[in-house]
Parts: sequence; structure tokens; C-alpha cells
Amino acid sequence: MRLPSAVAGKLVYPVQERLVGRPTFAYLESLERSQWLDRAEVEALQCRKLRELLAVARDHSPWHRRRLEAAGLRPDDVTDLADLRRLAPMSKRDAAAHGAEIVWHGVPGGAHRYTTGGSSGEPLIFHFGRWRQASDAAGRMRARRWWGVDLGDPEVYLWGAPVELSKTDRVKTLRDRMINQLVLNAFAMSPARMDTYLDALEGFEPRCLYGYASSVSLLAAHAQARGRRLRLPKLKVVCTTGEPLYDHQRALIGAVFGAPVANEFGSRDIGFTAHEAPGGQMLLMSESIVLEVLDAAGEPVAPGEMGEAVMTGLCSQAQPFIRYRTGDMVRMSAQPDCGGRGLHVIAEVVGRHTDFLVRSDGTIMHALAGIYVLRATEGVAEFKLIQHTLRDLEVLVVAGARWVPDRTRSIEAGLRERFGADTRIIVRVVDAIAPEASGKHRYVVSHVPLAGELARAAPIH
Repeated sequence: MRLPSAVAGKLVYPVQERLVGRPTFAYLESLERSQWLDRAEVEALQCRKLRELLAVARDHSPWHRRRLEAAGLRPDDVTDLADLRRLAPMSKRDAAAHGAEIVWHGVPGGAHRYTTGGSSGEPLIFHFGRWRQASDAAGRMRARRWWGVDLGDPEVYLWGAPVELSKTDRVKTLRDRMINQLVLNAFAMSPARMDTYLDALEGFEPRCLYGYASSVSLLAAHAQARGRRLRLPKLKVVCTTGEPLYDHQRALIGAVFGAPVANEFGSRDIGFTAHEAPGGQMLLMSESIVLEVLDAAGEPVAPGEMGEAVMTGLCSQAQPFIRYRTGDMVRMSAQPDCGGRGLHVIAEVVGRHTDFLVRSDGTIMHALAGIYVLRATEGVAEFKLIQHTLRDLEVLVVAGARWVPDRTRSIEAGLRERFGADTRIIVRVVDAIAPEASGKHRYVVSHVPLAGELARAAPIH
């Protein structure tokens, strides 16, 4: 059972956002207008928001204030986005080491603590506020509308879930259903479970399917292996996120689910960054993010060249991320949006990828099932998780300032809860974690192959 789309989208969802103090719908209205500005007007809007963010950073973040003073940069003097280059980029380690001097606990609506690490292997505790949450939610709502999916339309999420649901998780599950969202656990994808997921998809009749690129691809491969011809006549788009989407995965997903596939780009610390639009272009959330593309020396690359994505989150008032080195590699396009918007266009994103993990009973899990355990462990500066066999896990840890030897036991306990009591886990504390022979950093590596047709869902290394 679900609510009519109009009730969920125009009544329940707005009431929920007002109750928690998020200006999501006001921001959505402004985004619907601002996307049609021309590029010069969009960049003028970015410049105005940048001045406001720098003023917040000066007034409430001592570490940023020292950066601004050292660069001789006053917020009111910023008249061009190029003025931002006077500041040296900040790294994830800067954000971790100086977090107490960056976060603004008195930000309206409160500063909410979060731990991220994703596939980066370097956990980070940071804080976000209501404007950052509103930016993420409104940005996705606008992107869904590009594909004909409106507020309150049923959506299915193939997403991570905790081992046991707390009271908060149960409340969230009820809230999801009230706004016509169904969440399927990407951390427990056994063949039998995936059969029930396919049944749930057909029964829920979603307009949008959203999930980790590899997990959605795995479900598609399972459906194909089962010979299932899915009946999803109302599905408008499959949106993938969290990792690179490879061409073979895009083709598989589109063929099985019978809908176009649109990839998303973002991160927990910076937030929702860009989304693919009809026509195949990846459009930046320009009203919320200033994106610079820099070479190894920290200089802007030539137009159309690949470089590191260095971002400024214009809605990151609770803990400003200003010229933040993301580690992702991107290439900007000189072409405008073919739909007529003034938003910046990203030609290519080279993000990080991770492998699937497999329980001894054959259940397939997204890599984040293991990553969540490591990034929640205090004192872990960097990590790498290696699955050698179904029952053998090795964890490499670079110890941080708050590491104590007992942390190894909590890591072992957390991983056994995910993988089963019969799993052998070795945690080794090392000085550094070397890249692969290819030069790439992989933070979850599995030597356990997926069986049969499911191997088609795996990423390319």
C-alpha cells in the first residue's frame, strides 16, 4: 500500500521538511528558476554565494579565518570566482586535523555529526547543517524532474542498511513509506533475497530505481540469469550512484529494467554534486558547488583536460569545505547543456571503485558493508580490506592519533557481525598502505569471484 503521489509529494514530504527545519522546498523553487540562467548569470550567483560562505567561515571558523588572513582575502573583495585561487586547497587531512576549529556548532538548525570514508580509505568525521541537507534533497528532486519523476512518485532504493534496525531506523522506514520510497538492502543480496527484490519492484511499480551502480548491476545480472522478464511499465529512469558506472553495466541495467540509466556524482562530505540529464550530459549542481579542475601542481588545467576535482560547497555553512581536494578526477566539457540550462557540464568523472564482498553462505554485499565498520572505528586513519577467500578477511590499518590496540577487537566484532562467526579476520597495523601495481588505490579488494552470470555486474579493474 502506498499514498497517492500528490499526497506524498505535496503534503507529507513538505510537512516533514518543515518539521525538521530544512528549507528544501524553498531551495527547490529557486533551483527550478536558476537553472535557466545563462552561464554568466550562474557564475554571478556562485560568486554572491561564495562571498556569503567566506563571511561565515571568517566569522565562525577560526582555521578558515587564518587561511583568509594569510591570503589577504576579504569576503567582500571577491568579485570573480578566480579570486578563490588565492587560497591554498584544503585536504581531507586538514578537515580531520582542524575539524574543531572549522565546525560552527551555532549554525541555525544545528550542526549534525557524520562519519564518512566511502571507498576513500580515509575516514573523516565532519558536520553538516540544514542548508547542506536541503541542497542535496532539492538537487536530486530537480534532477528527477529532468527524467519525468516528480515529488511523491514511487521510488525504490537499493541501499545499505544496518545489521539490526534501531528505533530510529524503524521510524525512518515508516517515513520512507509515507513518501512512497521503498528501501531494499544492498548489503544482503543472496539469490533468494534478490528474487524477492525483483518481486517487490514489480509490486511497487516505481517511477525511479536508485542505488549503488554495482548493486543495481548485480540485481540486473541476477534477473537475467533467472530468465526474468520484468514488468515495470511505469519506470522512467534508473539512477546509479556511489561509484563509476561502466558501459557494460549501463547496457545490462538498461536492457533488464527497460529504462534509461542516469549516473550521479557526489560524496558525503561535499554532497550531491552532479547528475546525468536526458541527452547524456552530466550537469553540475552549480548553484551549490564551485568546481575547479587542477593539475598536480595545483594549477587549473587547460579546458577539456583531466584533473583533480577541487570543490567549494556553497551550502556547507556548518563546516565549510572551501577549495577541498576530493581525490576524484574529472574533465569539464566546453559544450553547454543541450537542454538550454546554464549549469556547468562535466564530460567525464573518474571516481574510485570497490569490489563486491561475499559471505560464506553466498550472500553478496556491497563493499560499503565492510567499509561502514572501518570508518566507524575511532583512530583509523586509513584502511584497506582484502577478502582472500569466503572465510578469510585481512584488514590493513594505518593508526591515527586516537588509535588504541583494543580497536582491533571492535573491528573484528563488527566484521564478524556482517560476515558470520565462521570468518577468520586478521587486523594488521601498518605504517602505510601502498597502491596497487597499476598505481590505483583500491580500498576494498575481493579475490572471491562472483558465480556465473553475476560476474557481468562486476567493475573493471
